[in-house]
Parts: sequence; structure tokens; C-alpha cells
Amino acid sequence: MTKIDAFTLPPWQKTAEGQLRRVGVELEMNGLELDEIARLAAEFLGCTVETTSRYERSLRGDPAGEWIVELDFALLKKMGREERIASDLGDEIRGSAEDVIKWFANGLVPHELVSPPLPLNRLGEVDELIAYLREAGAKGTGDRATNAFGMQFNPEVPACKANIISAYLKAFLCLFDWLSVRADINMTRRLTSYVDPFPGPYVKKLVQTDYWPDMAGLIDDYLEANPTRNRALDMLPLFKHIDEQRVLAKVSDELIKSRPTFHYRLPDCLIDQPGWGVHIAWNDWVEVERLAADPQRLEKCCRAYAVYLDKSVGRLLHNWEDEVQQKWLSGAT
Repeated sequence: MTKIDAFTLPPWQKTAEGQLRRVGVELEMNGLELDEIARLAAEFLGCTVETTSRYERSLRGDPAGEWIVELDFALLKKMGREERIASDLGDEIRGSAEDVIKWFANGLVPHELVSPPLPLNRLGEVDELIAYLREAGAKGTGDRATNAFGMQFNPEVPACKANIISAYLKAFLCLFDWLSVRADINMTRRLTSYVDPFPGPYVKKLVQTDYWPDMAGLIDDYLEANPTRNRALDMLPLFKHIDEQRVLAKVSDELIKSRPTFHYRLPDCLIDQPGWGVHIAWNDWVEVERLAADPQRLEKCCRAYAVYLDKSVGRLLHNWEDEVQQKWLSGAT
């Protein structure tokens, strides 16, 4: 059982409105059928299960909101929601196509358990749910080579202010190499491009110590370099929440959900490994939060990282993630 004290608390624990910040968690897995995951999660959470489509279940009764269990495959979910075709022939063709897609997806496409935005003090409960599903047979990224399954979380921003969001981006980019080593990303997930790093020129621009744009400039610069969801830290949901028209003018992906959160996509889901839980990646993420909240340390770290990025051959001899570990984490001396 994982207690809440296993989770490091961030320096900004409340929103600008004075509410405890919330975090949404998304877990991809297989090894259990859709209805098994829904039943087990509902049993653990004290919720009831509602079938919303052939490939989606809603868990109702949590004061934080609905939990979702779904097959993480957009086409099948869309087909599962559609009303049945009146023509018998059309119905047969449609059903056959859906069966073929489902057969192909089986074992490759994960089931996903998605929490509502949970208060920070409920993160320990998510780790307990993970252990409950593990005991029932849930499998994660390491179970087989084709399991490119991730664990994503969505920390609510302390405030939708350009300087705060810029600080988070700077801190994340400075710590990205260290985070990647810590996460030890599965090779299959690396090949999928879902968690691509940010482009080099964009990184160099962001870590300049005089780069503190207004919100419009911050969003425009991001969209120019990153018109995609496939980033380890996907900022599109947050930027869509702040300025939907600006984002939609550059990116038309219907999967972008508007919400006042960062969308951290880097970690694997190792749900079948004893002791694994959200707390491991969360505590690493808090290092980003702590660096973002410490202006002096952030400026020094950005300056050092900018020097490192400007090196050519010297970068082969200089291990930045080791320097981060030794100098730029909150506990470094």
C-alpha cells in the first residue's frame, strides 16, 4: 500500500483561487478485459459502472467526477458510439469491418483507465488502485515488446500566467535529459514518436535567460515549433484552454482536450511490476515544479544548459543529466 507521504508535494499546492491543485492520471494496460478493469476499479473506488458505448465505460459516484475505462483506439470508439445502420447489408458490412479492426487491435491497443481531476492528497489512492489491478492481472509496458503503454498525468497549473508557464517550460527542458534517463523509456514507445523531445532550436530559444514573452508570444512560439500532441510535455491542452482560436488556427487535431493542466506523457506504465506506482514519476516531476518556482536557481540552470547546448564536440564529453543530478536538483549541494 502506498501512502500519500510517498508523494513529494510541489511548492505551489494551491491554485490562484486558493483551491488545492488537482491531478488527472491516465494508465494504459492490458491483461484484463475492458469490463474487468471497470468492475475492479469501481469495486475499489465505491463507484457504479455505466456502459457508454461498446468500448467505453464510465464509473460514477466519485465526488471528484467520472472515471473512464476505454479501449484506447479512436476509430473503434467512434464506431462503438454510432447508431446501428438500418440496412441489414450495411449493418453486416459495418460489423465485419469493426470485428477486423478489433481483432487487429487486440493485444496492441491498450485499455486506458482515466481518472477525473483528483486533489493532490488523493494520489496515494491511485497507487493503491494500481496495486489492486496488478494483483488481478493487469499488464504494462514491460510485459511484452509490443506494449508501448504509457502513464500520463495532468497536473493543474497554479495559475494561467505567462511567466509561470514559461518557468515550467524552461525547467522541464533543462531537466528533460535527466527525466528521460530516470524514466528509462521502453524502446517501442520511443519508436512511436508519442513522447518526442522538443526541437533543438526551440529548446535553445526557451532557455535563454531573457526569454519571458507575453502569453500570445509564448503560445505562438510553441505552436510554430510544436504543432503536434507528440511531445513528452504536451502543452496544447493548456494553450487551447487559454486561447482556443489561436491553437485551432495552427493545429486541428480533435483529440486535443482543453484543460488547465500540463500533459506529462513521458513515463511508461509498469503496472505489473511490484512496487511501481504514480509516485515514482510524480516525485521526478516535482523537481520540475521546484525548479520552476525558484527563479534564481532556474536562471543559473538555464544559463548553464544554454552553454552546454552551444557546445559541439564538447557535448560528447559532458554528461548533462549527471550535472543535473549533481547541481540542479532541489537537494543538490
